[in-house]
Amino acid sequence: MLVQIDAAVIIRARSGDEAAFAEIVRAHERLIFNFIMRDVRDRELAEDLTQDVFLRAWRALPTFGFRSQLTTWLYQVARNILIDHRRLLGRRISEIELVPELVPALADPRFERGETMAALWAAIEALDTTLKMPLLLRDVAGQTYNEIAASLDIPLSTVKWRIYQAREAIQLALADSDELASASG
Repeated sequence: MLVQIDAAVIIRARSGDEAAFAEIVRAHERLIFNFIMRDVRDRELAEDLTQDVFLRAWRALPTFGFRSQLTTWLYQVARNILIDHRRLLGRRISEIELVPELVPALADPRFERGETMAALWAAIEALDTTLKMPLLLRDVAGQTYNEIAASLDIPLSTVKWRIYQAREAIQLALADSDELASASG
């Protein structure tokens, strides 16, 4: 559950108040960890990268200008940490893994069956990162379209279009999956 941080706490943290920053970390640590964990799928690495996010945020917090929500800004820092991590490994960001139990917004009664849930995740994993990332931020992280646009540094219309395309691609993949299951059953 996301705890909203009062602007006064952010201002104190920007001024170097460690207790105020600790409050920010407590409020956002789990969300950032889960976001990173979906990508790296390694608990220790996710913990290290989450710590890196908050270290970088602490250093950069004086530049936070309230042009976006703090959560959006922290997701952007996390995204940049993941990009840096991938560069260090010599890999491109091509897959953001999603953890099924963290996607309540995609829940649908017909996905209760294991095979349908597996088809859903296969469809999501098959998406291009440019479609998967906005979908992840919207349906998993619960960000608004405006927050996603700010976080990914793309126009609002592009965010809406990419999420629409992602959902359409998933529906088509699920329809194909249902047809294959019907034909073989």
